[in-house]
Amino acid sequence: MKKIVLRSDGTAVYMTQDIGTAIQRVKDFDIDGMVYTVGNEQDYHFKVLFLILSKLGYEWANNLYHLSYGMVDLPSGKMKSREGTVVDADDLIAQMTQTAKTISEELGKLGEYSSEEKDELYKIIGLGALKYYILKVDPRKRILFNPEESVDFQGNTGPFIQYTYARIQSILRKADVEEDKLNIPEGYELHEKEKELIKQLQTYPDTIQLAAENHSPALIANYTYDLVKEFNSFYQNVTILGTSDEVEKNFRVQLSKAVGNTIKSAFGLLGIQVPERM
Repeated sequence: MKKIVLRSDGTAVYMTQDIGTAIQRVKDFDIDGMVYTVGNEQDYHFKVLFLILSKLGYEWANNLYHLSYGMVDLPSGKMKSREGTVVDADDLIAQMTQTAKTISEELGKLGEYSSEEKDELYKIIGLGALKYYILKVDPRKRILFNPEESVDFQGNTGPFIQYTYARIQSILRKADVEEDKLNIPEGYELHEKEKELIKQLQTYPDTIQLAAENHSPALIANYTYDLVKEFNSFYQNVTILGTSDEVEKNFRVQLSKAVGNTIKSAFGLLGIQVPERM
């Protein structure tokens, strides 16, 4: 491996700065490892960086990891690159917010919202769509980002999951149930859709662990989508609030609440907000 760490005139290069920054971070934050989330164009750079730090005698260099992600492209070019078309992140976020506004207005679901509430919701939907579209793909793969497709309220998208969360919150507001824990009542015979939903909920902790071990938020993103699909199948096949059986109603409301809490937790790990109404 070959890499310049100092120019002949004594001035620093990127490698020099990264060596110093790594050492300073360990001192400042008392940590023993770091994950560098940088595009795969820099694979060689980080291999050399970690090797240099190791040869300098820093044991924590063995705990450095380069999360090498595939580049993100737009129809007009790369989202961020020193070459070709550069797409400004602020402009993209503004575009996503506008796209969310256009699609939401076409659907006509926000009639009772004030202008301020609408603007906040458009931002939550737009940013959620952007983040989820990117995070649902394995980070090592190159992505072609389609803004219109990402804000679709159907399919494997952030807005689809956000909408399901809002639907669950609507159910909880209508329900008069105070029990906070999900308990299967004694003697209660579970519907097949309830069984499938419970099974899906039980795999959440293992999914988080697996995502951490593999440095892959995509596992959490796609778990959430699978959970939402399972909930919507449950929602379409069983009666929740309309059932005359109070035990059945209470259990199904609590099951819905558990799903909502899991969606919120999973999206929180991905840095995505969920709206209470939508």
